[in-house]
Amino acid sequence: MTDNTTRLDHVVLWVRDPVASADFYEKAVGLEPLRVTEFAEGKASFPSVRLNEETIFDLAPLTMAARMNVVPGAADSAGHPVNHVCLSLTGEAFDALHARLEERAVPLSDFTYDAFGARGKARRSFYFRDPDGNIFEARHYE
Repeated sequence: MTDNTTRLDHVVLWVRDPVASADFYEKAVGLEPLRVTEFAEGKASFPSVRLNEETIFDLAPLTMAARMNVVPGAADSAGHPVNHVCLSLTGEAFDALHARLEERAVPLSDFTYDAFGARGKARRSFYFRDPDGNIFEARHYE
């Protein structure tokens, strides 16, 4: 693996209820919530969850879509999730995530094996949706 200077900083997900989404990502996915209290108090535009020390998911309320005029057509992106976001985990964290999602009755795909990804062939992977319909793949390589 090479050490590239370009890193993924954040992904913005459109959500109906940012507080409920932060709760899902904390309790079901195991991510650290950020700025939830500030959002609830009206002091932040949206909360986030920390994926790792370098990357966060911003949980943008759909009500912000009308203000998304940074580039032409950006407001039209609300409600159109990307195909999927893939989370690479250790084998232990992969199993723990799968168990937490099962406990919460989150629908899960079957396992796939040896799927190609950024680090080569992943031993196992599966897919799930968050409460807003965003699709995630979880995988581990070792």
